Amino acid sequence: MACLTDLVNLNLSDTTEKIIAEYIWIGGSGMDLRSKARTLSGPVTDPSKLPKWNYDGSSTGQAPGEDSEVILYPQAIFKDPFRKGNNILVMCDCYTPAGEPIPTNKRHNAAKIFSSAEVAAEEPWYGIEQEYTLLQKDTNWPLGWPVGGFPGPQGPYYCGIGADKSFGRDIVDSHYKACLYAGINISGINGEVMPGQWEFQVGPSVGISAGDQVWVARYILERITEIAGVVVTFDPKPIPGDWNGAGAHTNYSTKSMRNDGGYEVIKSAIEKLKLKHKEHIAAYGEGNERRLTGRHETADINTFSWGVANRGASVRVGRETEQNGKGYFEDRRPASNMDPYVVTSMIAETTIIWKP
Repeated sequence: MACLTDLVNLNLSDTTEKIIAEYIWIGGSGMDLRSKARTLSGPVTDPSKLPKWNYDGSSTGQAPGEDSEVILYPQAIFKDPFRKGNNILVMCDCYTPAGEPIPTNKRHNAAKIFSSAEVAAEEPWYGIEQEYTLLQKDTNWPLGWPVGGFPGPQGPYYCGIGADKSFGRDIVDSHYKACLYAGINISGINGEVMPGQWEFQVGPSVGISAGDQVWVARYILERITEIAGVVVTFDPKPIPGDWNGAGAHTNYSTKSMRNDGGYEVIKSAIEKLKLKHKEHIAAYGEGNERRLTGRHETADINTFSWGVANRGASVRVGRETEQNGKGYFEDRRPASNMDPYVVTSMIAETTIIWKP
């Protein structure tokens, strides 16, 4: 008699050419990921060859009940690490039946920015450091923390090892490998300063693919924590007090920055970011004011600053970039719950297109 695990792990390619495609989209809160699956007649590698689909937008806060249909447009394909074989994950964005992007579709505008001739010529590269916190499901308290109590102060947990310092490594490593399997350019993971908090990095990724890959990496993480019976939160300050918050530091460069003389281009770009500080902060995630306090490796939310190797600045430039006279910089302001479509395209628009 087959058990549940045997059936979950059935290899479809033994008996059929049909595959399962899991369509993924962003729900009405802007952070809630949704998905549903459909059967396709055979393997597909080009998203333009996939059928559009629809869902009930009234159940996700994205459409009224009397006109609830929202259309899914497939945009990017990844291998499915859960079903494996030829099965796929499909990142979609959302439109009305008339073909207009719905208000929560931030990908549409980002794609327009990245496809502009000016931005495309600069080949913007991104490396996004996604921090998150693992919580005990029944208490919503960080994994590894005593229920109703606190662990010892921060210090031993960052990149720490051992059962008294590292909590949830099986989830983290499962996510790391699943992302590599899916085809996401995940470049590393590490334990963070607050116990129960972790980080993964995605990149370098070019243009719109940075947002696609971060969203699908988040989706895979949510699915793995579901299996593990653990909750993941992207709240930028899950625990008040003397504990680090969670960000999504965004490393960025253009072709001009990576070429000889690029340091001057970097400084000019940072000056543009300074002039648009308020606009960027408004788009960099909900609740970020609880994180950007000027403490715990952050700059104050109301003040723009930059510096070389300064993790207390809004924007950090690495020593190597300064020494080489070219390279990249890190925008440290985005919160862990930021929309990568919004943040990546906004940085490109401000630094490449905008003329002060």
